[in-house]
Amino acid sequence: MKTSRINLASALILAIYPRDFNTQIAVYRLNKPIFLKRIRHSPEDLASFETFCDQTDYRKELILDVLKENDIQIGDIKVIMGRGGLIKPVKSGIYEVNERIREDLRKNLCRDVINLGGIVADVIAAELPDAKAYIADPVVVDEFEELARVSGHPLFERKSIFHALNQKTVAREHAKSLGRNYEEMNLIVVHLGRGITVGAHYKGHVIDSTQGFDGDGPFSTIGSGSLPMGDVIRMCFSGKYNEEQMLKMIRGEGGLKAYLDTESYYEVEKRIEAGDEKAKFIFEAMAYQVAKSVGSIYMVLPEALDAILITGDLANSKLFVNLLTERISKIGQVILYPGDEELEALAKNGLMLLKGERKVNEYK
Repeated sequence: MKTSRINLASALILAIYPRDFNTQIAVYRLNKPIFLKRIRHSPEDLASFETFCDQTDYRKELILDVLKENDIQIGDIKVIMGRGGLIKPVKSGIYEVNERIREDLRKNLCRDVINLGGIVADVIAAELPDAKAYIADPVVVDEFEELARVSGHPLFERKSIFHALNQKTVAREHAKSLGRNYEEMNLIVVHLGRGITVGAHYKGHVIDSTQGFDGDGPFSTIGSGSLPMGDVIRMCFSGKYNEEQMLKMIRGEGGLKAYLDTESYYEVEKRIEAGDEKAKFIFEAMAYQVAKSVGSIYMVLPEALDAILITGDLANSKLFVNLLTERISKIGQVILYPGDEELEALAKNGLMLLKGERKVNEYK
């Protein structure tokens, strides 16, 4: 992006992160947030839309209306960062939304609402005079070493799908806090959210990671993680479940939701405080599985570990973090970066773009 004619002090960055029943947005000037909003969508509001893609104009109009109602000078928006989704594997970086990205986002939109991020960013940019739409470090960032791709059967390959944006941002922030470069450090980053992923960061590249999207690694609040494969196959052919139901077991209605009928760790903690032994047992089992993944990932790092970084919304749970840290602290220093800061991470990438500190990659 050419920045010679852009006044950085007045240029605004709009970040967009769509979820099933809300759209999170933030407006930044330089590195300061000037507006944050979670636009909620009720099931009734969304009932008339057959697919996520059909929600594009609906979410776009809501975002523009909210910005105008709150006196945001939309003409000053120069960069719109949409949360990157399920496209073809790419290297880490920033990508301007082009026709190929639009096509692949739409093609895979049925798999996750996250793909609306780049699409909505693009349609908003089309209505503003000087704005361009981008995605940064989408979930399909692929830096795996070749050994990590081997699954155990030649018909299947392990894929890199993880919380790349948050993991990469936290890793860079940690390195910066020490006066070091991310590219010279060896880290394990644990993202604890609705999905959980554990990544091995070796000198600036994530050489292996649990997947966390459709069945790999520890279970989470809504995901089942790795399941006994023979039992899953037999269930698929039992005649009791269709493909959609099986996929929901893996992601959407697995994990805490399946065991405890809630995906809220706050509610689980309240149950534990009230003496619910089953809630305590399942919560500890989730920490146990995350710790197993950390130990497994540790073994693929070629050199000594610098630190284990824990991030994501679930990292705000002192109980869960304590259960996890008790098991993994023997491996290395554990440092917390609690919170789900995708909007801030998107805005930081947008600012680096405006400053010319990161280049734009072409999606082919």
